[in-house]
Amino acid sequence: MIYLTRRERFNSAHRLFCPELTDQENYEIYGKCSNPNWHGHNYELFVTVKGEVDAKLGYAANLSSISKIIKEQVIEKVDHKNLNLEVDFLKDMVTSTENLAISIWRELEDHIKILGVDLHCVKVVETENNYVEYYG
Repeated sequence: MIYLTRRERFNSAHRLFCPELTDQENYEIYGKCSNPNWHGHNYELFVTVKGEVDAKLGYAANLSSISKIIKEQVIEKVDHKNLNLEVDFLKDMVTSTENLAISIWRELEDHIKILGVDLHCVKVVETENNYVEYYG
């Protein structure tokens, strides 16, 4: 079994808030990340797939194909967008990094399987100090 990782980057704005709570309650829970005027991040996305190395081709999956899937299924939908308002796969969710990683997994899983490998991990780096890893 081999693990292969592709990194992509995107920039997005969002606001952490729960609509059932008041602005004050949201601020108490999420702090400055609940700013009603949004805030942004320069995200890094690491997508790791796993599979067997094809003896003839010398790889488990074509990295260009993986990159194309990530760009089409995720990056084009989130880059320079407001995650709360413009991203269909995050509709009605708190746009935490945790929910972002889970949602990205869901967007990628079936497309990655077509390449003959399995999705192993989606890692979303929000800041140099904070990241989430999701293993399905």
